[in-house]
Amino acid sequence: MSSDAAEQGAEAFRIIKASEGLFDDDVVYVAAQGSRIGIDGGRLVVKYGESGEVLSSFPLEKINTVNIFGNVSVSTPFLSKCNRHGMVVNYFTRYGKYVGSFSPDHNTIAEIRRHQAALNAERALAISKVIVGAKIRNSRTLLARKKIKPPKRLKELEFEVLGAAGMNQLRGVEGEAASIYFAHLNECLIEGWIFEKRTRRPPKDHLNSLLSLTYAMMKNEVMSGLRQYNLDPYIGVMHTDRHGRPALALDLLEEFRPIFCDAFALRLVNQRILDHDDFGSDNRLKDHALKKYLSLYDDYMKETFNHPKFKYAVTKRRSVIMQAILLRKAITGEMKQYHPLVFTR
Repeated sequence: MSSDAAEQGAEAFRIIKASEGLFDDDVVYVAAQGSRIGIDGGRLVVKYGESGEVLSSFPLEKINTVNIFGNVSVSTPFLSKCNRHGMVVNYFTRYGKYVGSFSPDHNTIAEIRRHQAALNAERALAISKVIVGAKIRNSRTLLARKKIKPPKRLKELEFEVLGAAGMNQLRGVEGEAASIYFAHLNECLIEGWIFEKRTRRPPKDHLNSLLSLTYAMMKNEVMSGLRQYNLDPYIGVMHTDRHGRPALALDLLEEFRPIFCDAFALRLVNQRILDHDDFGSDNRLKDHALKKYLSLYDDYMKETFNHPKFKYAVTKRRSVIMQAILLRKAITGEMKQYHPLVFTR
């Protein structure tokens, strides 16, 4: 094996992370270009190129999601095992753009999907109000954590959510709140970084690129959680259904945007973990920086916090799954209302 190949293999080993001993280490990231995923007995095995050198392996019963980035191939027996064990495989470009997913057959339960499709407008609005209210509250909390006094209007909008007469009015409240929040995000940054406004497709600057990548990664977490509990990510509550648009995943993503996604992007910038030299001319992370980002993101999702509602320690990744469960219960009527993840300080 050449020294270049060995170096790439070592890098791959560092970013494929799923320790067998920890409950929440059930997500595997594979981003080593030219590697191949297969099966050896009851283990998932990642091998490097033609040499066939094993970079790492994991017991299948410990894994529920495999995230693949760029030029990584998979074997048919691997996909067969994924279907049998209920493992989701998510595909991204090497730069982190979501491409699609392999979803196991037995994750489809018609009764739950019927509840989604039959959700009436009143119930959908009630769930949506709670989600938007949580997003605004979490936006205020993030600003406060950064020693920025949240604008009074944000608190007013949080209360206006409760009185929204319909989905269009609710979207208007959410849009105004987002505009106010992003207008203060620049104050959260260290010297040398500027945030003027939120831009997408394509992002106009490095921080917007980092936010877009992190939103995409969190959307992947949300979609995985929804699929694990048999919800259809494409049948939305607040976001309108559109071909190829995971509307329900976008709904649930809202409450995580400020307090998880934006907080992570700000950490990478303010702690100088990433700098402007880590981005290419297209504003995307360079290869070496993307590998660093993926490893740090995985570590971030394994960090624990005391759940504000349930009062015990959970990882961020586990909390996303917990919210998917609560959303399912609200949609199917097992619970009278949806309980979002809200941080008040």
